[in-house]
This record gives sequence, C-alpha cells and structure tokens, in this order.
Amino acid sequence: MLVSRREVEIEWGDCDPAGIVFYPRYFAMFDASTALLLERATGMKKIAWTKKFGIVGIPMVDTRAKFIVPSRYGDLIAIETRATRLGRSSFDVEHRVLKSETLAIEAQETRVWAGRDPDDPDGIKGMPIPEEVVRALKAD
Repeated sequence: MLVSRREVEIEWGDCDPAGIVFYPRYFAMFDASTALLLERATGMKKIAWTKKFGIVGIPMVDTRAKFIVPSRYGDLIAIETRATRLGRSSFDVEHRVLKSETLAIEAQETRVWAGRDPDDPDGIKGMPIPEEVVRALKAD
C-alpha cells in the first residue's frame, strides 16, 4: 500500500500542562496526514480532489490509538500513514508515529468517502471510492 510520511515539529501549543502533547492534537495531525495520503494518491490538493470526485469529504466514523512514548515541545516526530483496508465506500487508515525511529503511537481510523445525500439536502451518504483512487492507494 502507498505510504505517506511527513515530519512534524511539536509546538508549544500542542502541549498540555504536563508538558506532553495533548492527545486531541495528535488526531488533528492524523487528519492532516490522511488528507496528505490522498493528495499523494491523487496528485491533487484536498480541495481539488473533493471537487473532482464530487464528495464533501472523508469523515471519520471510528478511531483508536495506542500511546506508547510521549512527545514534548521541540520534539521532531515522523507520521507514516497508509490505507490498510479499502471497501466500497469506506476505508481504514493506519498512522504510525515515530520519535527518533522509536514507535511512539499506533493509531487507526475508519473513514467514509462521502457525498451529499440526494434524498436529504442536509445529509451526507457514503459513495463508492473511485477505482483510480483505490489503485493509487494500493500502489507500493
């Protein structure tokens, strides 16, 4: 599967009073990392691929994380992101956070390829993931 890797420097605002990253900040990083994986797969920024494929986004419907090693202000971490399952309209994503090449966090998400619900103008509905996106995410 295609892997996207990015480095993130931990900022002061990412940390809680204990001086470690406040866990919701990681989920914001994971959201950005998933978008970057799809940018790499499609060759387009998120605003372009949502428009091209007629979707409103890729909402998260399930998530979990195992926090192994804490990170602090000034630390440099690497986030490796890959799809681990590709369904008709949903897909699973794995994030591995490395701190000095030591595994710090393992996280998983389930996301839905979502468009407007034609029967409910305020609703969204899962749509089939385009085959070209599936092929790109399966590439090595």
